[in-house]
Amino acid sequence: MDDSPGAPHEPPHDRPAHDEAWFSALFDAHSRALYSYFVRRLPDGGRASDAEDLAAEVLATAWRRRDDVPDGAELPWLYRTAGYVLANHRRKMRALPVAIVPDEPDDVDPATFAASDDAVRSVLATLSARDRRILLLVAWDGLSGDDLARVLGVSRGGADAALSRARARLRDAWDAHEQAVDA
Repeated sequence: MDDSPGAPHEPPHDRPAHDEAWFSALFDAHSRALYSYFVRRLPDGGRASDAEDLAAEVLATAWRRRDDVPDGAELPWLYRTAGYVLANHRRKMRALPVAIVPDEPDDVDPATFAASDDAVRSVLATLSARDRRILLLVAWDGLSGDDLARVLGVSRGGADAALSRARARLRDAWDAHEQAVDA
């Protein structure tokens, strides 16, 4: 193989080529999940066009960086990239309240029904951004274990510990909320 600067890049022989067919399969498998990811995280569900644009930006990044997308862990890589894209989008916009959770559930994810509860939103708002992100990646996006670790950029043990701590802080915040309501 020619390693000169202008030489075409060949994928390693031990993995399939990340070509147009690969990207088409990636798009078909994960574009809806990315769209839902953004709808759930944009204020008041955002505009559909905003969620579509942000999902398209993630997919464009996946195409540009296709050799960096790990085989078998495409969705966690996409979610991690989506987190960066969303952060950039928020920086471009006016300050957004982090406690806003969409009121409308999507058709396929029953976990979002809990998001319409004001008490849940209030309790989630008391948590750190990292704890909220971890809990929502697990509850809304169905990630766990190795996939959660990849999205967070930590080891599996680190992800398990972060999830356990986030759940404990959520329980504590919920208990404090209930005590305040009962008082």
